[in-house]
Parts: sequence; C-alpha cells; structure tokens
Amino acid sequence: MTIISEFMQHNHRQCDELYAAAEEAVASQDWDAATGSWQAFTSELNTHITEREEGLLFPALEAANGPPGPIAVMRGEHEQMRALVAQIDEALAAQDQQRFLGLGETLMMLTQQHNMKEENILYPIMDQCIASEVENLH
Repeated sequence: MTIISEFMQHNHRQCDELYAAAEEAVASQDWDAATGSWQAFTSELNTHITEREEGLLFPALEAANGPPGPIAVMRGEHEQMRALVAQIDEALAAQDQQRFLGLGETLMMLTQQHNMKEENILYPIMDQCIASEVENLH
C-alpha cells in the first residue's frame, strides 16, 4: 500500500463513521444532531469524490494513460451516490425517519461495493502509475 491507497482508504472509513453518526441520530429522532452529522458526512463525501477523485486523481490517472474503464465506472457510481444523497436530503428535511434509513441503507450498500472496487482495483493502479505525481490529497 502507498500514499494514495492509505489516504483514500482512511478517508473511506472517515466517511463511514460520519454516516453512522447521522444514521444513529435519525434512528433516535434527534433531528438537530442528525442534520449536523449529515452535513458533516455530505461535506466529506463531496470532498472525497468531487475534489480528490474526480478533481485530482482521475485526471492524473487519465493523463498517465491509465485504464479508462474503472474510472468511467467510478464516475457513474458517483452520480448514483449524488442522486441518493439528494433524496436523503429531502427525507431529512421532512424528518422522515423511515425514508432516510431506507435510502441510507441503499447508499451504504452502493458505497461499500464502490469502495471495494476502488480499494482493490483503482487505488493500487493509481499507486503504481501516479503516486509520485500526487502531492496534495488533503
């Protein structure tokens, strides 16, 4: 494992923890805590997928002639995640516990599968092809 894999896998775990806090607050119907936790999660998720992956890592891998297939799949899944996040935003605003938790379960299943592909396929490719070019993941 190198810098990209280590940092990005750690960031996956951070996102998971932030989501778990939001889910726990919704389950307890603590809507103020749920809103704060959800905002923290969506902010970190957006930083992870939009800034780090789509803004830095994917373009660097593409410039290094990395395989385009995995990047296309990840971008498509990011769009699915964004759509679910928008629906969950609405459920939270409506304080709809059942809808939030149901959509959240779907988001987490998609995210878990997505993360496994990144961690087992894409990040190792990045570590080989672009690790020396990527300096600022933070």
